[in-house]
Amino acid sequence: MTKAELVSSIAKGAGINKRQAEAALREAINSISESLKRGERVAIPGLGIFTVRQRAERKGRNPQTGAELVIPSKKVISFKPAKELKDSIANS
Repeated sequence: MTKAELVSSIAKGAGINKRQAEAALREAINSISESLKRGERVAIPGLGIFTVRQRAERKGRNPQTGAELVIPSKKVISFKPAKELKDSIANS
């Protein structure tokens, strides 16, 4: 599903025009992004939980040269789907 398709679906489902739906989607994404930047957990019932985790430093290899290198630690976004979402996909 593309962003345009999502906006159309939101507009139809909420009974609003596409411009309002796009503004609502943009604000929802911005709110989620800002919460994650602050290290907060974002839980959306029926969808899942977004969290920020710290990935540890690890060893890797350059695929072209085979030389060993250190991949630094970094923050990554983690998503755990809600049970309802997992069940609805498994039963479809």
